Amino acid sequence: METLLSQILGTITLRPYFAAFFLAYFFACSLHLGLKRALLFAAAGYVIAWSSEYSSIHNGIPYGHYYYTWQTKGRELWTLGIPFMDSMSFVFLSYASYSMALLALCPAAPGGVYLLENGRIRHSFKVCFLGALFCMYLDVLIDPLALKGDKWFLGQIYAYAGKGVYFGVPISNFVGWFVVGFLLIYALQLIDRLLAASKAKDLPGIAYAWRHLPGPALYVSIIIFNLSVALLIREDSLLWSDILILLLPSVLFVSLMRTRRYGVAP
Repeated sequence: METLLSQILGTITLRPYFAAFFLAYFFACSLHLGLKRALLFAAAGYVIAWSSEYSSIHNGIPYGHYYYTWQTKGRELWTLGIPFMDSMSFVFLSYASYSMALLALCPAAPGGVYLLENGRIRHSFKVCFLGALFCMYLDVLIDPLALKGDKWFLGQIYAYAGKGVYFGVPISNFVGWFVVGFLLIYALQLIDRLLAASKAKDLPGIAYAWRHLPGPALYVSIIIFNLSVALLIREDSLLWSDILILLLPSVLFVSLMRTRRYGVAP
């Protein structure tokens, strides 16, 4: 028990950014969808993400062949050869991506600030598909930087068996992130739909019209964090690649928000 507690503490002290992002997820998802949904998705999302990583390090599917270096074994939580924080990170990354998809696809109330969100839109295929794309987009920023973990406080926790074409990351990794992101968001939609159908009581922030905003704010925070780390470790090529990759969707989003603000149909 003492060892387990020390590893839990190590997960927090070694990865304070992970703890901060996960707490932000829990706040955002509980406010947006409800406490039960946030808890159930954290559990289901972890199982899905862990299974995908276990499959990939043993079979190369879906991300391609990679391996963990075991540098922090005994100092933080691991589950059958996979760091706990790594699999759990998929939960807040996919929820943030789902929130961005809703922000892009839901109609807005007059003035463009509050979303006219409903179950039909939340559970739709197009939200799931776009959310998976947003999730893959995050990994385009995250994975090349994580591979350079020896240059910052992440540490060199993993590596690919072969050198990938995008800053050492293989294209299969991004395909895998899209597929797993789709499965994660579908799982969240399914949890939401089943609880709604069963009329289970939950504790959403239904009184707050702005309850949908923390999710997109989490997404933007993750982007800013990764750009900041790339800047601090002076990975200029990676930083500028990230900025250029983000430029087009950022312009489209600003255009969409301006359209909503002035009440003009997109």
